[in-house]
Amino acid sequence: MDLNELKQGSYEDLEFAKVDHSREARSGFPEVVFCERKTEDQVAQIMKAIYDRSGLVLGTRANAAQYDAVKAVLPDAVFYEKANVITAGEPREQIGNVAICTAGTTDIPVAEEAALTAYMCGAEVHRYYDVGVAGIHRLLDQVDDIREANAIVTVAGMEGALASVIGGLVNAPVVACPTSVGYGANFGGLSALLAMLNSCAAGTAVVNIDNGFGAGFMAAKINRQTVKGKES
Repeated sequence: MDLNELKQGSYEDLEFAKVDHSREARSGFPEVVFCERKTEDQVAQIMKAIYDRSGLVLGTRANAAQYDAVKAVLPDAVFYEKANVITAGEPREQIGNVAICTAGTTDIPVAEEAALTAYMCGAEVHRYYDVGVAGIHRLLDQVDDIREANAIVTVAGMEGALASVIGGLVNAPVVACPTSVGYGANFGGLSALLAMLNSCAAGTAVVNIDNGFGAGFMAAKINRQTVKGKES
């Protein structure tokens, strides 16, 4: 898409939001709705506008009241309470292989946001939960399957070591997602973030604290490009 096409991109003005209907043409997936701090009516109107054009829509950081409002205008909407995610419509065709790994059970809500995002974007998703370094044999039992993935998301709080450990065992890109899980000196996920940013395992990239959506979206993009490369 050149600059002139970009200037002519389609958007719908809802007064409180300008819905970007050309997002999929540019980035490969429709605009995703960040629901936090939006009213129920705003979320419902935005998600319906996107759904009416694209046939699917994803909302993150959602709550039950927002879901009820969306469900009233999009009957096929589904609320994934564990991930605080709302979806409506069928996901893109499932291709490739994205692995979602967590250090602990407490990291699962962020991991589920990543998994559902990658799934809606068209990735075949495989989950490997509670494989943290405190019991590394659990990871080693799964590592052969994890190595089959085109992209790997590692979700961890505390000291965030899982990203480096997996990064040193696999050939695929690792998308590291720190979480705010941990005690005082974890500083709300800062310790995990800094550990991941300073990883010596090459091929590891890092998203923001608790940003499961960003991790899942990046992994899905890597997966899609990898599949294209294998087919060409």
